[in-house]
Amino acid sequence: MIGKVLMAAAAALVLGAGGLSGPAQAQTVRWSAAADANTLDPHSQNIGSVALLLQQVYDPLISRNADLSLRPALATSWTEAEPTRWRFVLRQGVRFHEGQAFTADDVVFSIERALAPTSNYGIFVDTVDRAVKVDDFTVDIFLKIPDPILPNKLASIYIMSKPWSEANGATRPQNTRAREEMHTVRNMNGTGAFRLVSREQDVRTVFRRHADWYGWREEGSTEANVQELVFRPIASDATRVAGLLSGEVDFLLDPPLQDLGRIRNAQGLRVLEGPEIRTIFIAMDVFRDELLYSDVRGQNPMKDLRVRRALYHAIDIQAIHRTTMRGFSVPTGTFFPPQVNGYTAAQDVRLPHDPTRARALLAEAGYPNGFGITLDCPNNRYINDEQICQAIAAMWTRIGVRTTVRAQPLAPFFAQIQRDDVSVYLLGWGVPALDALYSFQSLLATRNGAQGDGIWNYGRYSNPQMDALITRMKTQSGPQRTEAIHEALRIYREDVPHIPLHHQMIPWAMRANLQIPHAANNQPYFRFARVN
Repeated sequence: MIGKVLMAAAAALVLGAGGLSGPAQAQTVRWSAAADANTLDPHSQNIGSVALLLQQVYDPLISRNADLSLRPALATSWTEAEPTRWRFVLRQGVRFHEGQAFTADDVVFSIERALAPTSNYGIFVDTVDRAVKVDDFTVDIFLKIPDPILPNKLASIYIMSKPWSEANGATRPQNTRAREEMHTVRNMNGTGAFRLVSREQDVRTVFRRHADWYGWREEGSTEANVQELVFRPIASDATRVAGLLSGEVDFLLDPPLQDLGRIRNAQGLRVLEGPEIRTIFIAMDVFRDELLYSDVRGQNPMKDLRVRRALYHAIDIQAIHRTTMRGFSVPTGTFFPPQVNGYTAAQDVRLPHDPTRARALLAEAGYPNGFGITLDCPNNRYINDEQICQAIAAMWTRIGVRTTVRAQPLAPFFAQIQRDDVSVYLLGWGVPALDALYSFQSLLATRNGAQGDGIWNYGRYSNPQMDALITRMKTQSGPQRTEAIHEALRIYREDVPHIPLHHQMIPWAMRANLQIPHAANNQPYFRFARVN
């Protein structure tokens, strides 16, 4: 009893410290998640927790509806004028939050900035050769090769004010690998639905409705009435839930699965749930001659297909689905979900759970006594991410692969893997472009310095046949492109560059008077929200 009282008191203290006290104010939404964004730079980190804040403030040329279909944003129309030239007609009369007029110069600048070496958004502009101003409200984007999904990609490129960026020394994206500090890490100046009021990293971020946003007059936003957003990252599951139950928090992006029943039964609360376009998988270093963070010397076991398959066979995915995920997952044998263009059920087939076969494969590969490894994992990025890693570590240890889990918050975790300082790690991958190329190019293309190729391929998998198929995906359309995607999926299943686990199911918990459409990209669009 004393422990419960102390926990409740601690929860109240933590929430109170952030200024979230008393009942919700009218048309204010106080929302929480386990982790904060590690930057506010629009082109530095292509991570969902960063996009969560960026999309409240910044607009792309092309935006998305809650069902993820495309809709005009800063571009009112776009046409493929030629196979390697797209024309964008821009919205007139728009101003950035700090007063600068929006023009074609800002678009050209933002495209060039996304192409910079320190950008983590190169995957979205990898085919772009240059952006050219035709007049103040017309931009042509010239491509190196035809790109059938360019509009889908540009929906993830946020537009910045060129003069504001120049005045604040932010003409290129922040270098997060070097932990660089610059103006865009903590400041924002967009054209979007909400403007930044204050920012305290890992404590509290406040946004206020931008009354002059053009979108308030458009379908989907005309009934929206949220005036203020207060974001509070709270690492403790118990404290986040306590905040929702007590009325201190209005919206939880990531309610703990074990608390969903209690939340559903609480008066004045509700849970929205649905599939996410995100797949959770294990990636492995298949490049180094000696594996890091392992007791094997002079060798890299992960280069051996038999070892990778042994680790795959050792995982009881149904146990993880039932126990760790409490049913909130869709076990899979591939690395993107059915909502993504190119998915085929024929290649969504897992290797069976078979510990006996796993031990035999290890012996065939020359490791009859197994070996030791470290499994790196975030502990506040995906649903029950650390618990998944602990479950897998126990399963691998039972076949002789003695596994130590190193779990850490998302900021140091992503900094570590982006230094290639990793051997085996858990990652979740969303598909904002809703096309298979985004996943193949980012995660499996040989890293060759080209924008986007292998940008998240930290296991440094390389297969010339896979690269050739990815090249076909970039330029072909119709049945030929579908054929290339399906063949690449076959190679993925047989070559085991990753061990796929599951597609996430995502619940959102909120006060009953908050109306907001559930989105499969796990991005709450508060510009469509209403407080009754």
